Amino acid sequence: MRTRLRRSLRTRLALLAGIAMLLLNVVVSGFVMFGIHDDVADVRASDVSGRALRVLLMVKRNQLPQVLEPLGLDGIQVVDPAGRAVAWTPNLAGAPRQTAHIPRDQANYVSRSCDLPAFPGRCELVVALRAYQPEGTWIIYAFDPAVPWFVSPQVVLFQIVVSALLVGLTFFGVSRVVARTLAPVSAITKRLAEITADGGGLRVPVPDTDDEIRALAETANQTLERLETARARLEAAMEQQRRFAGDASHDLRSPITAMRAQVEEAMLHPEETDWRETSTQVLASLDRLQAIVTDLLTLTKLDAGAPSDHRPVDLGELVTAETARPRAKRVVTGPEEGVVVMGDRLQLTRLLTNLLDNAERHAETQVTVTVRQEGGRAVLEVLDDGAGIEPAHRELVFQRFTRLDDSRNRDAGGTGLGLPIAREIATAHHGTLTIEDSPKGARFVLRLPLA
Repeated sequence: MRTRLRRSLRTRLALLAGIAMLLLNVVVSGFVMFGIHDDVADVRASDVSGRALRVLLMVKRNQLPQVLEPLGLDGIQVVDPAGRAVAWTPNLAGAPRQTAHIPRDQANYVSRSCDLPAFPGRCELVVALRAYQPEGTWIIYAFDPAVPWFVSPQVVLFQIVVSALLVGLTFFGVSRVVARTLAPVSAITKRLAEITADGGGLRVPVPDTDDEIRALAETANQTLERLETARARLEAAMEQQRRFAGDASHDLRSPITAMRAQVEEAMLHPEETDWRETSTQVLASLDRLQAIVTDLLTLTKLDAGAPSDHRPVDLGELVTAETARPRAKRVVTGPEEGVVVMGDRLQLTRLLTNLLDNAERHAETQVTVTVRQEGGRAVLEVLDDGAGIEPAHRELVFQRFTRLDDSRNRDAGGTGLGLPIAREIATAHHGTLTIEDSPKGARFVLRLPLA
């Protein structure tokens, strides 16, 4: 039960509201009793005074008997001018004077006295009336129970009943309001509990109210949507990683298999083998293997976000330096001076080299490299005069270990990682590398933020 109370927000709030209402009723009841106590006491004093007035009239008419009727009071005692008790009700017969309170400047006097001789252990309301006679002043004392602090048991009972009703209504009302308020939360909790790893597309219900719970539901749905997107991206990345691992294994196995075959064939016929030619073939396979491993290491560093030294790099100067080396195809440059970007010079050199190598393998006679500023960005273009790339295949060439059929036929020695590495370097420098339309050949366009 205690565990349930700790876990139930509805019950706890209802209990707190009930306790608050109970405390409020106690305070209000105290003020009410304090307010009506004096009024009830005044009414009681007026009633006692009215009954004692009958005895005063008897004194005025000289018709006072020694034994008086109680008149519904606890007692009546008449004191003559000499201070002697001369008349009384039967319960005060022979009793001494009960009190010495004497009204002086007024005709009557009301007081509250406790432990009087005839009323031990009790508090009495004492009303004293002054009767003026020729022989002196007579005093009529009337006694009746004093009004207690709680006024009467009926008032206490009424207060208890009212408080109980208010506390019960408060508990019930708050419980209902909290239950209706938290009903959407329960629905959200239930729906979230139904979501599993394969539960894509599920959303929590959004209540019609415009409050914090609606904001919670909308935020939960946005979070679920982001999680689904992240899961889709993760699955795509894992699938790409699996394909990458498979393609890497295949591309690594090819030169290893070739070297093994060459060595085994040479060992079968050692006396007939041209070891220089065999060594040349093995070295070629080793070069290919080394190129693949180097590219794999480069991609791993780029994927891991390895820190690089970004400094101002003049793209025109970089192009001039890299194109000065002799190549199999003619390279025409048109660099613009003062096109400076912030980047890692070694990585940008690797990007340009990969683009030049790719263009050289596919160009017929010429490769054109230009550098310029355009729209507040640095633009580097590498254009070859080869067959070009179909628009449908322009993104495929940036996938790892992807080579188009024509490319495979013309360039069996490529690793299939040059262009993916170039794009990763562009992305790491907050730029883009795309293939755009050209009249002839493939036109690779690199855009980087200016320094």
